Amino acid sequence: MIVYEFKAQGQSHQNKKIDVAIRVTQFIRNKSLRYWMDNQNVKYYDLNKYTAVLAKEFDFADKLNSMDRQAAAERAALAIKRFYDNCKSKKPGKKGYPTFQKNNRSVEYKTCGWKLSNDRKYITFTDKCQIGGLKLIGTYDLHYYQLKQIKRVRIVRRSDGYYVQFCIEAERNIDTKPTGKTIGLDVGLNHFYTDSNGNTVENPRYLRKSEKDLKRAQRRVSRKKKGSNNRKKAIIKLGRKHLKVSRQRIDFAVKQALCVIKSNVDRRTLRADQRSTARRVFVAIEDLNVANMVKNHKLATSISVDEVARRVVSWNLFAQWLQYLARVYGRVVVVVPPQYTSQKCSDCGQIVKKTLSERTHICSCGCVLDRDETAAINILNKGLKQAGSQLTNTVGHTEINAPGQINLCQLSANLIDKFAGC
Repeated sequence: MIVYEFKAQGQSHQNKKIDVAIRVTQFIRNKSLRYWMDNQNVKYYDLNKYTAVLAKEFDFADKLNSMDRQAAAERAALAIKRFYDNCKSKKPGKKGYPTFQKNNRSVEYKTCGWKLSNDRKYITFTDKCQIGGLKLIGTYDLHYYQLKQIKRVRIVRRSDGYYVQFCIEAERNIDTKPTGKTIGLDVGLNHFYTDSNGNTVENPRYLRKSEKDLKRAQRRVSRKKKGSNNRKKAIIKLGRKHLKVSRQRIDFAVKQALCVIKSNVDRRTLRADQRSTARRVFVAIEDLNVANMVKNHKLATSISVDEVARRVVSWNLFAQWLQYLARVYGRVVVVVPPQYTSQKCSDCGQIVKKTLSERTHICSCGCVLDRDETAAINILNKGLKQAGSQLTNTVGHTEINAPGQINLCQLSANLIDKFAGC
């Protein structure tokens, strides 16, 4: 599934209509969630049927057509399914019990309720919300895809305006020659990552650089009277600053992931049993639990992102795009457990305990390396060992999609199979 995003250009009265559609989506989602709370053994189909009841009971709910109301109910179904999955997997801590949404920012349409112009530069929404036609500003060309390939259309409200996203059923596959290159990556706070060859990429620290402006904008919001128009304007300005930092971090992570996948890395010396696993570019990364690391207040500010994109941590985003681009370019990415990667000697395998402040690995065998480089080599060795012979027939992680590129065409089928059995 490919997601194309365009900036939507419309008039002020159209923006108000979009806000109405967004509020209706939030209402249907929350009412579906309440229906699940009040009734036991509610299935996925029951939530879909309940949207028709809401349309008859509330006139404003009928402004969205039946398929769009079902798309809103699917959001509640996904939250319920995530809660059940966490319970079944015995996830430690809170299981994520579904809560009511207070600040929804998007409305989703399926295959009806919208129409594209012949030149694919305008989109017209034909439901009872009466949004009308919006101009699409962007560089993507929708002529490459047929209309039946567009499975969903989403309108997203951000601090700097409204955007239209097209979820297109298509796959990206770029044929490249196998190179046999291998690399291990260790992410850190001093450097964004260090590879097994000793190369480092500096951490840009966009949040740190913008922290002064963000604090000033936050103070201006606090000084305004609650509910006033001046406070709303100050909130929009604050949101735009957070949005800029978020986009900077996302852009950096994506570009670095693409650089790793496409770069030429010197081949390391491999044993005979490892050469068969490195027939393509092989990237090994560590599986970091960022949620637990954020609990460390000494590291939380350096690890966490701003409130606008808090769910997208740079390291996780970097790893997700690595796995997605590996699938596109025919590479192999393996995630390995991080235990003892920094403490273990990459030459002799001896455990050399170090504190967080010790940045150099010194072993009794004579190995002296940077702490992160040693960890990167250990991650690569772990990845090669973990992959084994199965990597000869596997390209990337086929179940990992880049953020925002969820396989929505299979969403309903997955919900029916998994949510119905809960």
